[in-house]
Amino acid sequence: MRQFHVYDCALMGAGPMRVILATILVVGAVVTAVGAAPPAAAEPETCPPVCDRIPATAWISAREVPLDAHYRWPALAGNAVAMTGTTPRFRFEPVCGTPRFPQDSRNSAVAGRVTVVHPEGQWQLQAQVLHWRGDTAQGGAIAASVFGAAVTALRACQLGAPLQSPSVTEDEPTRMAAVISGPVIMRTYLVAHTWSSTISELTLWTSGPPQVPWPVISDAEVLDSMLAPLCEAYLGSCP
Repeated sequence: MRQFHVYDCALMGAGPMRVILATILVVGAVVTAVGAAPPAAAEPETCPPVCDRIPATAWISAREVPLDAHYRWPALAGNAVAMTGTTPRFRFEPVCGTPRFPQDSRNSAVAGRVTVVHPEGQWQLQAQVLHWRGDTAQGGAIAASVFGAAVTALRACQLGAPLQSPSVTEDEPTRMAAVISGPVIMRTYLVAHTWSSTISELTLWTSGPPQVPWPVISDAEVLDSMLAPLCEAYLGSCP
């Protein structure tokens, strides 16, 4: 079943305002197209994958995060803050002016977030893992839908933030890397692992010209480093 038919129809002959409306409908369709069932009751003895927290093994290694040679990022698992019961938005959303929605599939996710703050001109970091408990057929569909809506919203970043210019540098069915240029310079990576009903985000950004240049690094390598821990954390989720 196609989930984003509203977007397709709205784009046909659409003017700028209709495109903005279509983008809003796409992001909102995360709920209406898939529908997030109430989370299953937690069973700590079988955790993972049914769990009220993000396993420590699900996080990308700090040594594999870009710019670690300069910043020496802290171990992410040890600095994660639980976001379960909230709407764990992706870091690009406030920068791009992506609208909020009263119902959002992320509301039902088990989630954790790590934020590392540095002075202006230095790179900041946000890492986030979202997991939907219960049946992976449904949870995987929700994760894929949230991922698809996120990519669409990121591509439309300039509609909500005219001074910010997005460019997707790695575009795969369940993996994405992008650069956002403008007053805020941002590098963001997103992986949807449907086999475990999980999404992993890694975003680095700076306000104004960065004092530390971005390294020569493969986007695919970073995405691989984000995916591998999910296979270890959610047992039996990788072929």
